[in-house]
Amino acid sequence: MNKIALVVTALFAALNAAQAQTFPSTYPAIYPARPVPGPARFVIGVGASGGGDELASARYPDGTTAHIHAGGLVYLTAGVDYHLLPELSLQGTINYHVDSAETRHGDVRFERFPIELLAYYQPNPVFRIGGGVRYTVSPKLTGSAVGAGRDVSFDNTASAVVEAEYFQDADIGVKLRYVHETFKAPGVGQVDGSHVGLSVNFYF
Repeated sequence: MNKIALVVTALFAALNAAQAQTFPSTYPAIYPARPVPGPARFVIGVGASGGGDELASARYPDGTTAHIHAGGLVYLTAGVDYHLLPELSLQGTINYHVDSAETRHGDVRFERFPIELLAYYQPNPVFRIGGGVRYTVSPKLTGSAVGAGRDVSFDNTASAVVEAEYFQDADIGVKLRYVHETFKAPGVGQVDGSHVGLSVNFYF
């Protein structure tokens, strides 16, 4: 709950700051031009995330241990972004999300393939806020490292996403997001995969 409160507070603070700033009808050159309705743009991105329950661990030769979490750690994004209006847009993406550790004694990996459909409201050229649904396909924990435990295939799952995006320029966006996610598997029960993520997206 503390993570949820932190993310919500950050999103509202960013929204208030954006609304408090006024933009003239012709934006100064320091602001990127807001995309106008028309052809879709492709988007690719990379991000880091943290959170969720610990699923497994891997022990390194020096005695240190890497912990694999259901909300970690790195994700790649590719998809399409489309502006219905200057203020309203949709984004559909296919993602690869993974947390892993590799040692001389083996490796452990939790990977999944989320599909997302998000809608945004963009009050000004540099900021937008939105949310939507995420359907995660083939979440699977595999491992051969010492202490990794057995392999587990989780059920596909649907979850909710909320995020804010700041545009460095018209083609580069920085996203802060929260995903409320739960994984289930026979014999394992329910695992919390909720996480906070920070990513950079490129539009072209």
